[in-house]
Amino acid sequence: MNNTQQEILCIGSVLWDIIGRSTRQMRQGSDVPGRIRRLPGGVAMNIAMTLARHGLKPSLLSALGRDAEGDELAVFCEGRGIGFEHIYRSDSLPTDSYMAVEGSNGLIAAIADAHSLEAAGEAILAPLFDGTLGSDDAPYIGPIALDGNLTAGLLAKICESAAFSKADLRIAPASPGKAERLKAVMQHPNATLYVNCEEAGYLCDAEFTEARNAALALVATGAHRAIVTNGSEAACDCSPEGTFEAQPPSVKALQITGAGDTFMAAHIAAELAGDAPAAALQAAQNKAAAYVAGDETNV
Repeated sequence: MNNTQQEILCIGSVLWDIIGRSTRQMRQGSDVPGRIRRLPGGVAMNIAMTLARHGLKPSLLSALGRDAEGDELAVFCEGRGIGFEHIYRSDSLPTDSYMAVEGSNGLIAAIADAHSLEAAGEAILAPLFDGTLGSDDAPYIGPIALDGNLTAGLLAKICESAAFSKADLRIAPASPGKAERLKAVMQHPNATLYVNCEEAGYLCDAEFTEARNAALALVATGAHRAIVTNGSEAACDCSPEGTFEAQPPSVKALQITGAGDTFMAAHIAAELAGDAPAAALQAAQNKAAAYVAGDETNV
């Protein structure tokens, strides 16, 4: 199979990011100079953008408004080779957005407004049930990147549905605060779970300081495969094939938002290219570090 032609479905948030960044350290109440940018974002979009940069063929399943913001995202996707034709467009729901403030000491605060995605519900999955991409009788076979901005109920439906039974599910929470939603789908027999140590803690009702311990605990809890990152420390991949660790390069952090999505997409791309687990994990660490350092960007 030619992996560059394989369609990879990216299900979840597609929106506009408003990111304020400063080179100074910040705390609550800080008022400092910096830059504010408006960028295409959302977990599913970030993953799709990175996959496209790897020469792969991502397609989005999400919800957008029939507004100027949604139209701009459609034009952006067309120019980047990102499939947009399966997205649910609503006349009554606005395009979602995300706002974050970052300092030299990391993410200070963020607000995700994914209410339209949640309100659209099952409508975004219609192509996987109506025969366009798959159905209960002819399940989609291939990689699906799924993010935790979907409701817990919809994630549970995905886990239980025959339409998803043969998919290679790659799952990530949208944020630590939404990690517990993944309990509904983490035990899918074909699922690979991508989380950081904090998110793993929510799923295991524990605290972790090392990715290895977190990954082992997730598998013991019932996850088929768990890949856990830990910032500048080693990441770990735990699955029936074994347990592997990889250290990220040391870099100065210039951008934070989207780093985890870049890691996940780079890992998927490496495995589709035929890399063994240890090599794929290291490749993902390297790509994520380059993104954090500002050497790579999605736009």
